[in-house]
Amino acid sequence: MRRLVWLVLILLVPLLLGAKRPPGLADVTEVRHWSYPDYTRVVVELSQGVEIKTPVKRLPANPKAGKPERLYLDLEGVWVGRDYQEGIAVGDGLLEGIRIGQNTKTAIRVVVDLQHYKRHRVITLSHPNRLVIDVYGPRRGVNRVAEPGRRLPSGLRAIQTVVLDPGHGGRDPGAIGVGGLREKDVTLSMAQTLAKELEARGFRVVLTRDDDRAIDLEERTAIAEAARGDLFVSLHANAARRRSVRGVETYYLDEDHERHSLNVAARENGVSPSEVNELQRTLAKLRVHEVSPHSRRLAEMIQEGIVRGMPRSFPPVSDLGVKKGPFYVLFLSTMPAVLVEAGFVTNKAEARRLRDDAYRDAMAEQIAEALVRYRESGATLARRFR
Repeated sequence: MRRLVWLVLILLVPLLLGAKRPPGLADVTEVRHWSYPDYTRVVVELSQGVEIKTPVKRLPANPKAGKPERLYLDLEGVWVGRDYQEGIAVGDGLLEGIRIGQNTKTAIRVVVDLQHYKRHRVITLSHPNRLVIDVYGPRRGVNRVAEPGRRLPSGLRAIQTVVLDPGHGGRDPGAIGVGGLREKDVTLSMAQTLAKELEARGFRVVLTRDDDRAIDLEERTAIAEAARGDLFVSLHANAARRRSVRGVETYYLDEDHERHSLNVAARENGVSPSEVNELQRTLAKLRVHEVSPHSRRLAEMIQEGIVRGMPRSFPPVSDLGVKKGPFYVLFLSTMPAVLVEAGFVTNKAEARRLRDDAYRDAMAEQIAEALVRYRESGATLARRFR
Protein backbone atom coordinates (compact mmCIF):
# COMPACT_ATOMS: atom_id res chain seq x y z
CA MET A 1 0.00 0.00 0.00
CA ARG A 2 2.80 2.40 0.95
CA ARG A 3 4.52 1.65 -2.34
CA LEU A 4 1.32 2.49 -4.20
CA VAL A 5 1.03 5.85 -2.41
CA TRP A 6 4.61 6.73 -3.33
CA LEU A 7 3.93 5.76 -6.93
CA VAL A 8 0.89 8.04 -7.06
CA LEU A 9 2.90 10.94 -5.59
CA ILE A 10 5.70 10.40 -8.09
CA LEU A 11 3.16 10.60 -10.91
CA LEU A 12 1.27 13.62 -9.53
CA VAL A 13 4.17 15.95 -8.75
CA PRO A 14 5.50 16.20 -12.33
CA LEU A 15 1.93 16.65 -13.55
CA LEU A 16 1.35 19.48 -11.10
CA LEU A 17 4.67 21.28 -11.37
CA GLY A 18 6.16 20.07 -14.61
CA ALA A 19 5.78 20.93 -18.24
CA LYS A 20 2.14 19.87 -18.56
CA ARG A 21 0.82 23.25 -17.61
CA PRO A 22 -2.83 24.03 -18.49
CA PRO A 23 -3.14 26.76 -21.13
CA GLY A 24 -4.49 30.26 -20.49
CA LEU A 25 -3.17 30.73 -16.96
CA ALA A 26 -1.62 33.93 -15.61
CA ASP A 27 2.03 33.82 -14.53
CA VAL A 28 3.53 35.22 -11.34
CA THR A 29 6.08 37.66 -12.77
CA GLU A 30 7.42 39.27 -9.59
CA VAL A 31 6.90 39.40 -5.82
CA ARG A 32 7.80 42.54 -3.88
CA HIS A 33 7.29 43.87 -0.36
CA TRP A 34 7.67 47.17 1.48
CA SER A 35 7.84 47.70 5.25
CA TYR A 36 6.46 50.81 6.96
CA PRO A 37 6.02 51.80 10.60
CA ASP A 38 2.51 50.39 10.93
CA TYR A 39 2.05 47.94 8.08
CA THR A 40 3.77 45.85 5.43
CA ARG A 41 2.68 45.70 1.79
CA VAL A 42 3.09 42.58 -0.34
CA VAL A 43 2.63 42.86 -4.11
CA VAL A 44 2.36 39.84 -6.40
CA GLU A 45 2.61 40.94 -10.03
CA LEU A 46 0.77 38.82 -12.60
CA SER A 47 0.87 38.55 -16.37
CA GLN A 48 -2.91 38.96 -16.61
CA GLY A 49 -5.83 39.95 -14.41
CA VAL A 50 -7.41 37.58 -11.92
CA GLU A 51 -10.38 37.68 -9.55
CA ILE A 52 -10.33 36.94 -5.84
CA LYS A 53 -13.00 34.27 -5.51
CA THR A 54 -12.31 33.10 -1.96
CA PRO A 55 -11.64 35.16 1.17
CA VAL A 56 -8.30 35.35 2.90
CA LYS A 57 -8.08 32.80 5.69
CA ARG A 58 -6.20 33.21 8.94
CA LEU A 59 -4.63 30.21 10.68
CA PRO A 60 -3.35 30.17 14.27
CA ALA A 61 0.24 29.35 15.07
CA ASN A 62 1.17 25.71 15.49
CA PRO A 63 4.28 25.66 17.72
CA LYS A 64 4.53 21.87 17.67
CA ALA A 65 4.77 21.89 13.89
CA GLY A 66 7.01 24.96 13.93
CA LYS A 67 4.46 27.02 11.99
CA PRO A 68 3.73 30.69 12.81
CA GLU A 69 0.36 32.38 12.59
CA ARG A 70 -0.40 32.96 8.92
CA LEU A 71 -2.75 34.29 6.29
CA TYR A 72 -3.37 32.46 3.06
CA LEU A 73 -5.26 33.09 -0.15
CA ASP A 74 -5.93 30.83 -3.14
CA LEU A 75 -5.88 32.46 -6.57
CA GLU A 76 -7.56 30.61 -9.42
CA GLY A 77 -6.20 30.84 -12.94
CA VAL A 78 -2.57 31.40 -11.97
CA TRP A 79 0.59 29.34 -12.52
CA VAL A 80 3.77 29.63 -10.48
CA GLY A 81 5.23 26.13 -10.84
CA ARG A 82 8.43 25.73 -8.86
CA ASP A 83 9.20 29.45 -8.62
CA TYR A 84 9.27 30.96 -5.12
CA GLN A 85 9.07 27.50 -3.56
CA GLU A 86 11.80 28.46 -1.08
CA GLY A 87 9.83 31.51 0.00
CA ILE A 88 10.83 35.13 0.53
CA ALA A 89 12.14 36.14 3.95
CA VAL A 90 10.88 39.44 5.38
CA GLY A 91 11.48 39.45 9.15
CA ASP A 92 10.40 43.05 9.73
CA GLY A 93 8.61 42.47 13.04
CA LEU A 94 5.25 42.11 11.31
CA LEU A 95 5.82 39.52 8.57
CA GLU A 96 8.13 36.56 8.89
CA GLY A 97 8.00 35.75 5.18
CA ILE A 98 6.00 35.10 2.03
CA ARG A 99 5.44 31.74 0.36
CA ILE A 100 3.79 30.99 -2.97
CA GLY A 101 3.14 27.51 -4.30
CA GLN A 102 1.14 25.68 -6.93
CA ASN A 103 -1.81 24.47 -4.87
CA THR A 104 -3.64 22.82 -7.79
CA LYS A 105 -2.99 22.65 -11.52
CA THR A 106 -4.93 25.90 -12.00
CA ALA A 107 -4.50 27.76 -8.71
CA ILE A 108 -1.72 29.09 -6.50
CA ARG A 109 -1.68 29.59 -2.76
CA VAL A 110 -0.16 32.78 -1.34
CA VAL A 111 0.87 32.37 2.29
CA VAL A 112 1.97 35.24 4.53
CA ASP A 113 3.72 34.02 7.68
CA LEU A 114 3.08 36.49 10.49
CA GLN A 115 5.14 37.76 13.39
CA HIS A 116 2.32 40.05 14.52
CA TYR A 117 -1.12 40.93 13.22
CA LYS A 118 -3.96 43.41 13.74
CA ARG A 119 -5.85 43.52 10.44
CA HIS A 120 -5.33 43.24 6.69
CA ARG A 121 -6.76 44.28 3.34
CA VAL A 122 -6.48 42.59 -0.04
CA ILE A 123 -7.14 44.14 -3.45
CA THR A 124 -6.34 43.50 -7.10
CA LEU A 125 -5.13 46.23 -9.45
CA SER A 126 -4.46 46.45 -13.17
CA HIS A 127 -1.89 48.17 -15.41
CA PRO A 128 0.11 46.17 -14.40
CA ASN A 129 -2.00 43.37 -12.99
CA ARG A 130 -1.18 42.58 -9.38
CA LEU A 131 -2.43 41.36 -6.06
CA VAL A 132 -1.83 43.72 -3.12
CA ILE A 133 -1.88 42.50 0.49
CA ASP A 134 -1.46 45.02 3.30
CA VAL A 135 -0.92 43.64 6.81
CA TYR A 136 -1.32 46.12 9.69
CA GLY A 137 -0.12 45.98 13.28
CA PRO A 138 2.61 47.10 15.67
CA ARG A 139 5.91 45.43 14.98
CA ARG A 140 7.50 43.01 17.42
CA GLY A 141 11.15 43.48 18.29
CA VAL A 142 11.53 46.49 15.99
CA ASN A 143 11.90 50.06 17.21
CA ARG A 144 9.16 52.27 15.81
CA VAL A 145 10.26 55.00 13.46
CA ALA A 146 10.62 58.28 15.28
CA GLU A 147 8.17 60.86 14.06
CA PRO A 148 9.64 64.30 13.40
CA GLY A 149 7.65 67.45 14.00
CA ARG A 150 5.81 69.24 16.76
CA ARG A 151 4.02 67.03 19.29
CA LEU A 152 0.64 68.18 20.54
CA PRO A 153 -0.73 67.80 24.09
CA SER A 154 -3.22 65.22 22.85
CA GLY A 155 -0.44 63.09 21.39
CA LEU A 156 -1.45 63.87 17.83
CA ARG A 157 1.00 65.19 15.30
CA ALA A 158 0.72 68.56 13.59
CA ILE A 159 0.60 68.63 9.79
CA GLN A 160 4.16 68.77 8.52
CA THR A 161 4.93 66.41 5.63
CA VAL A 162 3.11 66.78 2.32
CA VAL A 163 3.51 64.16 -0.39
CA LEU A 164 3.03 65.54 -3.91
CA ASP A 165 2.15 63.04 -6.60
CA PRO A 166 2.56 64.31 -10.20
CA GLY A 167 0.23 62.05 -12.16
CA HIS A 168 1.43 59.71 -14.92
CA GLY A 169 5.01 59.93 -16.26
CA GLY A 170 7.44 58.00 -18.45
CA ARG A 171 5.69 55.67 -20.88
CA ASP A 172 2.33 56.93 -19.58
CA PRO A 173 1.73 60.46 -20.91
CA GLY A 174 -1.72 60.76 -19.39
CA ALA A 175 -4.21 62.86 -21.34
CA ILE A 176 -2.93 64.46 -24.55
CA GLY A 177 -4.59 67.72 -25.46
CA VAL A 178 -4.47 70.70 -27.76
CA GLY A 179 -1.15 71.06 -29.55
CA GLY A 180 0.13 67.80 -28.09
CA LEU A 181 0.11 69.11 -24.52
CA ARG A 182 0.78 66.12 -22.26
CA GLU A 183 -0.72 65.71 -18.82
CA LYS A 184 2.49 64.22 -17.40
CA ASP A 185 4.43 67.39 -18.27
CA VAL A 186 1.85 69.70 -16.72
CA THR A 187 1.67 67.73 -13.49
CA LEU A 188 5.42 67.47 -13.03
CA SER A 189 5.99 71.17 -13.62
CA MET A 190 3.21 72.12 -11.23
CA ALA A 191 4.44 69.70 -8.56
CA GLN A 192 7.99 71.07 -8.71
CA THR A 193 6.71 74.64 -8.28
CA LEU A 194 4.28 73.63 -5.54
CA ALA A 195 7.09 71.87 -3.67
CA LYS A 196 9.05 75.14 -3.50
CA GLU A 197 5.97 77.06 -2.38
CA LEU A 198 5.28 74.57 0.40
CA GLU A 199 8.88 74.45 1.59
CA ALA A 200 8.88 78.24 1.80
CA ARG A 201 5.88 77.90 4.13
CA GLY A 202 7.59 75.48 6.45
CA PHE A 203 6.34 72.16 5.12
CA ARG A 204 8.48 69.12 4.50
CA VAL A 205 7.79 67.97 0.92
CA VAL A 206 8.24 64.59 -0.74
CA LEU A 207 7.59 64.04 -4.47
CA THR A 208 6.64 60.62 -5.76
CA ARG A 209 8.57 61.50 -8.91
CA ASP A 210 10.76 64.49 -9.75
CA ASP A 211 11.49 63.54 -13.35
CA ASP A 212 9.79 61.92 -16.34
CA ARG A 213 9.48 58.29 -15.27
CA ALA A 214 6.71 55.78 -14.80
CA ILE A 215 5.70 54.76 -11.27
CA ASP A 216 3.14 52.13 -10.33
CA LEU A 217 0.20 53.23 -8.23
CA GLU A 218 1.19 51.23 -5.18
CA GLU A 219 4.74 52.58 -5.47
CA ARG A 220 3.38 56.12 -5.29
CA THR A 221 1.61 55.41 -2.02
CA ALA A 222 4.55 53.32 -0.83
CA ILE A 223 6.72 56.43 -1.15
CA ALA A 224 4.12 58.41 0.80
CA GLU A 225 3.92 55.87 3.61
CA ALA A 226 7.71 55.51 3.84
CA ALA A 227 7.99 59.29 4.17
CA ARG A 228 5.41 59.30 6.99
CA GLY A 229 3.34 61.75 5.00
CA ASP A 230 0.59 63.72 6.70
CA LEU A 231 -1.20 64.75 3.51
CA PHE A 232 -1.22 63.29 -0.01
CA VAL A 233 -1.95 65.59 -2.99
CA SER A 234 -2.13 63.98 -6.43
CA LEU A 235 -1.91 66.42 -9.34
CA HIS A 236 -3.60 65.75 -12.69
CA ALA A 237 -4.96 67.49 -15.77
CA ASN A 238 -8.36 66.65 -17.17
CA ALA A 239 -9.64 65.71 -20.63
CA ALA A 240 -13.02 65.47 -22.36
CA ARG A 241 -14.40 64.57 -25.77
CA ARG A 242 -16.21 67.90 -25.98
CA ARG A 243 -13.57 70.56 -26.44
CA SER A 244 -15.80 73.15 -24.79
CA VAL A 245 -15.60 71.47 -21.37
CA ARG A 246 -13.39 73.37 -18.96
CA GLY A 247 -12.81 73.95 -15.28
CA VAL A 248 -11.04 72.79 -12.14
CA GLU A 249 -12.27 70.04 -9.83
CA THR A 250 -10.88 68.39 -6.73
CA TYR A 251 -11.63 64.81 -5.67
CA TYR A 252 -11.50 62.97 -2.41
CA LEU A 253 -12.16 59.31 -1.70
CA ASP A 254 -15.48 58.15 -0.34
CA GLU A 255 -17.35 54.86 -0.05
CA ASP A 256 -19.89 56.25 -2.52
CA HIS A 257 -19.17 58.03 -5.78
CA GLU A 258 -20.86 60.38 -8.17
CA ARG A 259 -21.78 58.96 -11.55
CA HIS A 260 -20.04 61.66 -13.55
CA SER A 261 -16.72 60.91 -11.79
CA LEU A 262 -16.48 57.40 -13.24
CA ASN A 263 -14.95 58.38 -16.57
CA VAL A 264 -12.38 60.64 -14.91
CA ALA A 265 -11.47 57.93 -12.41
CA ALA A 266 -11.25 55.31 -15.15
CA ARG A 267 -8.79 57.43 -17.15
CA GLU A 268 -6.59 58.36 -14.20
CA ASN A 269 -6.65 54.78 -12.85
CA GLY A 270 -5.83 53.41 -16.29
CA VAL A 271 -8.81 51.05 -16.31
CA SER A 272 -12.27 50.76 -17.85
CA PRO A 273 -15.36 52.25 -16.13
CA SER A 274 -16.59 48.73 -15.39
CA GLU A 275 -13.39 48.06 -13.43
CA VAL A 276 -13.99 51.23 -11.43
CA ASN A 277 -17.40 49.85 -10.45
CA GLU A 278 -15.63 46.75 -9.19
CA LEU A 279 -13.38 49.02 -7.18
CA GLN A 280 -16.44 50.41 -5.41
CA ARG A 281 -17.24 46.97 -4.03
CA THR A 282 -13.71 46.82 -2.68
CA LEU A 283 -14.03 50.26 -1.13
CA ALA A 284 -17.14 49.22 0.75
CA LYS A 285 -15.02 46.75 2.71
CA LEU A 286 -12.43 49.32 3.75
CA ARG A 287 -12.45 51.83 6.59
CA VAL A 288 -12.58 54.75 4.16
CA HIS A 289 -15.13 56.63 6.27
CA GLU A 290 -12.49 57.35 8.92
CA VAL A 291 -10.25 59.48 6.73
CA SER A 292 -12.85 60.69 4.21
CA PRO A 293 -14.17 63.70 6.20
CA HIS A 294 -10.66 65.09 6.56
CA SER A 295 -9.88 64.51 2.89
CA ARG A 296 -13.10 66.29 1.99
CA ARG A 297 -12.17 69.25 4.15
CA LEU A 298 -8.78 69.46 2.47
CA ALA A 299 -10.36 69.16 -0.99
CA GLU A 300 -12.79 71.98 -0.25
CA MET A 301 -10.01 74.30 0.88
CA ILE A 302 -7.91 73.59 -2.22
CA GLN A 303 -10.84 74.00 -4.59
CA GLU A 304 -11.89 77.29 -3.00
CA GLY A 305 -8.33 78.57 -3.06
CA ILE A 306 -7.91 77.89 -6.77
CA VAL A 307 -11.31 79.23 -7.81
CA ARG A 308 -11.35 82.37 -5.66
CA GLY A 309 -7.67 83.12 -5.15
CA MET A 310 -6.17 83.24 -8.62
CA PRO A 311 -4.83 86.66 -9.69
CA ARG A 312 -7.18 88.92 -11.63
CA SER A 313 -4.69 88.94 -14.49
CA PHE A 314 -6.10 85.52 -15.42
CA PRO A 315 -9.68 84.98 -16.57
CA PRO A 316 -11.95 83.46 -13.88
CA VAL A 317 -11.52 79.76 -13.23
CA SER A 318 -14.58 77.64 -13.96
CA ASP A 319 -15.58 75.90 -10.72
CA LEU A 320 -16.54 72.25 -11.25
CA GLY A 321 -16.61 71.67 -7.53
CA VAL A 322 -15.46 69.09 -5.01
CA LYS A 323 -16.41 65.52 -5.88
CA LYS A 324 -16.15 61.99 -4.61
CA GLY A 325 -14.15 59.68 -6.84
CA PRO A 326 -12.91 56.08 -6.75
CA PHE A 327 -9.21 56.64 -7.43
CA TYR A 328 -6.73 53.84 -6.73
CA VAL A 329 -3.98 56.26 -5.74
CA LEU A 330 -6.22 57.74 -3.03
CA PHE A 331 -7.55 54.63 -1.37
CA LEU A 332 -4.12 53.00 -1.23
CA SER A 333 -3.06 55.87 1.03
CA THR A 334 -3.73 55.83 4.78
CA MET A 335 -3.55 59.62 5.16
CA PRO A 336 -5.97 62.40 4.12
CA ALA A 337 -5.60 62.48 0.35
CA VAL A 338 -7.01 64.48 -2.58
CA LEU A 339 -6.67 64.52 -6.35
CA VAL A 340 -6.64 67.88 -8.14
CA GLU A 341 -7.69 68.13 -11.79
CA ALA A 342 -6.06 71.45 -12.68
CA GLY A 343 -7.87 72.04 -15.97
CA PHE A 344 -8.67 70.46 -19.33
CA VAL A 345 -5.80 69.95 -21.75
CA THR A 346 -8.47 69.33 -24.41
CA ASN A 347 -9.88 72.85 -24.05
CA LYS A 348 -8.04 75.40 -26.16
CA ALA A 349 -8.13 78.21 -23.59
CA GLU A 350 -7.18 76.00 -20.66
CA ALA A 351 -4.45 74.24 -22.60
CA ARG A 352 -2.97 77.68 -23.26
CA ARG A 353 -3.14 78.44 -19.54
CA LEU A 354 -1.59 75.14 -18.52
CA ARG A 355 1.34 75.82 -20.85
CA ASP A 356 1.91 79.18 -19.15
CA ASP A 357 4.52 79.09 -16.37
CA ALA A 358 2.94 82.10 -14.68
CA TYR A 359 -0.47 80.42 -14.55
CA ARG A 360 0.91 77.16 -13.16
CA ASP A 361 2.94 79.11 -10.59
CA ALA A 362 -0.16 81.04 -9.51
CA MET A 363 -2.16 77.83 -9.13
CA ALA A 364 0.64 76.21 -7.14
CA GLU A 365 0.69 79.23 -4.83
CA GLN A 366 -3.06 78.94 -4.20
CA ILE A 367 -2.79 75.22 -3.42
CA ALA A 368 0.07 75.98 -1.01
CA GLU A 369 -1.98 78.65 0.74
CA ALA A 370 -4.89 76.21 1.03
CA LEU A 371 -2.62 73.69 2.76
CA VAL A 372 -1.47 76.41 5.16
CA ARG A 373 -5.11 77.16 6.01
CA TYR A 374 -5.75 73.46 6.52
CA ARG A 375 -2.74 73.20 8.84
CA GLU A 376 -3.74 76.28 10.81
CA SER A 377 -7.39 75.28 11.11
CA GLY A 378 -6.55 72.65 13.69
CA ALA A 379 -6.30 69.72 11.24
CA THR A 380 -4.11 67.50 13.39
CA LEU A 381 -5.90 64.18 13.09
CA ALA A 382 -3.79 62.49 10.43
CA ARG A 383 -2.02 60.17 12.89
CA ARG A 384 -5.25 58.65 14.14
CA PHE A 385 -5.43 56.61 10.98
CA ARG A 386 -2.10 54.83 11.53
